[in-house]
Amino acid sequence: MSHIKLPDQNTLRNHYEQYASVRAFIVKDIETRIEKTVAVLASRPTVKGRVKNFESYYKKYIKLLNHHVAGSNPPLITDLIGIRIVCPFFDDLTTVEGLIKKAFEVIEVERKGSSHSFKEFGYESTHLLIGIPEDMTEKWGPCGCEVAEIQIRTILQDAWAEVEHELVYKAEFTPFDEPMKRKLAAINASLSLADTIFQEIRTYQRQLNAELGKRRDSFFKKIEESTDALLFTDDTPENAPLELPAVPLLPPVSARKSIDDQLLNALYAHNRGQFNEAIAFYTHILAMDPDNTIKSLIYKHRGMAHFARSHYEAAIDDFTQSLELDPKSYKAFYYRGVVQAVLQCFTQAIDDFTSSLDINPYQAFCRYRRGLIYYHIDDYPQALADCEAALALDPNAEPARKFKVLLLDKLKM
Repeated sequence: MSHIKLPDQNTLRNHYEQYASVRAFIVKDIETRIEKTVAVLASRPTVKGRVKNFESYYKKYIKLLNHHVAGSNPPLITDLIGIRIVCPFFDDLTTVEGLIKKAFEVIEVERKGSSHSFKEFGYESTHLLIGIPEDMTEKWGPCGCEVAEIQIRTILQDAWAEVEHELVYKAEFTPFDEPMKRKLAAINASLSLADTIFQEIRTYQRQLNAELGKRRDSFFKKIEESTDALLFTDDTPENAPLELPAVPLLPPVSARKSIDDQLLNALYAHNRGQFNEAIAFYTHILAMDPDNTIKSLIYKHRGMAHFARSHYEAAIDDFTQSLELDPKSYKAFYYRGVVQAVLQCFTQAIDDFTSSLDINPYQAFCRYRRGLIYYHIDDYPQALADCEAALALDPNAEPARKFKVLLLDKLKM
C-alpha cells in the first residue's frame, strides 16, 4: 500500500475554490438558458441548478479513486455543475431531451434504470453530459470543468430519487432484511405505476380535447352557414338549414365501456359527421345515469349534434335539459340562443344571449350574435353597442368588423 499516492485534501480544496465563484455564475446561466428552452411546453417543467459543494466533491473523488487504475489521469467528476429538469409527465421527458440536444452540445446520454427487468424497480432518470457553452466561459472565464450534468425526471421519479438518496446512498446503514427491501420496492413500484397512469390520463385528455375542438369548429361553421348569410346577402332563403346525408343508426354500444370511452366514441362520430351515431352514443351515456354534471354536459353535446342535423326543436330541448341540470352553463344558454336565432325567434334568442352574458360577460362571439339579432329587429344602436363590445374583446374578428361597417352605414355615421 505504500506505493499508493494519497490525495492531498488541501490541494484539492484550493483547486476547487479557485473556480467556485465562476461555477456559480455559469450554473445560473445554464439554468436560465434551459428555462427559456423548455418554456415552449405547456406543462412548464421545473429547472433546478446547483454546484456540488466541496465535501460532496471530495467524497465522490475518493470513491472514484478507489476504483481508479494506477498511473492514469485523476478521476473526472462530471457533475460539479448539475441541473435537474423535473417534468410532470413521461412524454415530456423525450420532448425535453430533444430540446436540450438542440440548445447544447450533448456529449453523452445515459438512461439510468433502463436495464431493469419488469420485476425490478429502482432509480430512473435520463442523464445528459453537455459541454460548457463557450460563450459562458468567454464571459466568466474557466470554471475548472468542461462538462455539466443535466438530469431529466418526472416529478415522481424525482421524489423517489430524493428519498432513496437519503435512505440508501447517504446512510451509513442500509436495510438488508427482505421485508424492508420489499417495502422500498413496493413504494417505488407504486410511484412508477402512478407515473404511467398520469400519462395515460393525459393522453386520454388530449384525445378528448382534440375531438372537442373539432366538434366546436364544426358547430361554429354550422352557425355561420345558418345565420351569417342572412346578414350579408339578400338572396338567402329564410331559415335555410344545412342538409346532411343520413347516417345509419348503429346499435347501442356495450355498457361495459366507461363513460369516458363512450364520450370519446361519440366525439369521434360527431367529428366525422356521423351525427345519428353520435346521438346514439350520447343517448346511451344518459341511460347509464351519470351524475348531473355529466348529464348536463352530454345533453349539451347531443343538442349540438341535433343542431348539426337541423333538428332544431330537439336541439332546444337538449340545451334546456342541460340548463335545468346546470343553470350556470353560459355555453348552453349561448347554444340555445343560436338555435332560437336560426328559427328567427328573436326575443327568445336575445334572452338566452343575455343570460349567457350575465354569467360570463367576456364572450366576444355572444355579444356579436346578440348584435345580429338586434339588427334583425331594426335596433341598430343596440346592435352597434354589442358589435363594438365584441370588437373590444376581439379586435381581429373579421365578421364583427364587417358588421360594424354595415351598421355605421345604416346609422349614417
